[in-house]
Amino acid sequence: MNSRWLIILFSASALVTISLGIRQSMGLFLGPITVDLGSGRELFSFAVAIQNLLWGISSPFFGMLADRIGGWRVASLGGLLYALGLLIMSGIVTPEAMLVGNFLVGVGLGSAGMAVALGAVSRAVPDSKRPLALGVVTSLGSFGQFALVPITQLLILDYGWQMAKMSMSVVAATMIAIGYGLRGAEATTAQVAESSLGKTIRHAFSSRDYILLTAGFFVCGLHLVFITTHLPVYLRDNNIDPAIGSWALSLIGLFNIAGALFFGWIGGVTSKRVPLALIYLARTLIIAAFITFPVSGTSALIFGAAMGFVWLGTIPLTSGLIVTFFGPRYLATLYGFVFLSHQVGSFMGAWLGGRLYDILGNYDVMWALNLGAGLLAFILHMLIREKPIPMDSAAQRA
Repeated sequence: MNSRWLIILFSASALVTISLGIRQSMGLFLGPITVDLGSGRELFSFAVAIQNLLWGISSPFFGMLADRIGGWRVASLGGLLYALGLLIMSGIVTPEAMLVGNFLVGVGLGSAGMAVALGAVSRAVPDSKRPLALGVVTSLGSFGQFALVPITQLLILDYGWQMAKMSMSVVAATMIAIGYGLRGAEATTAQVAESSLGKTIRHAFSSRDYILLTAGFFVCGLHLVFITTHLPVYLRDNNIDPAIGSWALSLIGLFNIAGALFFGWIGGVTSKRVPLALIYLARTLIIAAFITFPVSGTSALIFGAAMGFVWLGTIPLTSGLIVTFFGPRYLATLYGFVFLSHQVGSFMGAWLGGRLYDILGNYDVMWALNLGAGLLAFILHMLIREKPIPMDSAAQRA
């Protein structure tokens, strides 16, 4: 039993390492792909926004499927779709191929991404180890960002963006085999499937606290995808070496390893609500400092390190609150719906950043929107009541 949950934990971590590591390198392609397509920044930004939206829309569906048939089957399918999407983008340089490729990558992320991985771990890991285990999965996702972003930048510079995309598709294909390691987490899913998923979902959406959590996670997506998509070109606009942009993103991943582990640990020994709210407040202050002082290579690296510590610490705390509210049985499904809100925010961060840039010629308004959203998320999370929500009480409020 002990070895089985460790294998599941390792496999889930490897899955997230690859899926998020590749995903966080997408912003490095904005410049060269825009040049080859002869388009403004909105086209690429819209394609990435579609990817993020489909990632969110598909997450609840694949979460339900994983709760019924087992996460390993769903994750392996996701690895195949992810690799295929990257391969299409590498071989066909047209707006249509960019959209189709991002469509497949988005669906692949939904089925081989965080929701399915966290659901498998939450069912397999003992209760006492669950908060830290969720933090481990999240932190290793950041290790993928730290490792793969600079490698991707080197491939783009030395061999061109198409070869870099093709290389990433080979890496993504390894998720097909890695997904097999989640076998065993579905041991109770036959039982779980007997319960009404519809009743569980209605139960969740009758809770003000789950709704507040869902609304707040929108802001997390807005922050993350605006920064990963547009920070490299924002720095280039300020005459910063492109290598600094890739290293800033890499530092986000490196420092989030420590941050995700810390917040996973803190969520197991104290309140989850307060640290989660403070993450959003810290992000707001870090962004404010970054855009207030002159932009330099040094400030970009400091920004990456500081933002990295509070980057994905939201995930173990958010998923931990869902377990507090409803228990671990349907985490893949319920986290999937919360994550859909995150990805709507991601859509806005990617697309609106490019749209406003093409209209205004700068990112000033978008940075201001990120500041206001961060303060709003801080308030929303402070209003959450951190306690179990019995099925009967939720039904009475529905």
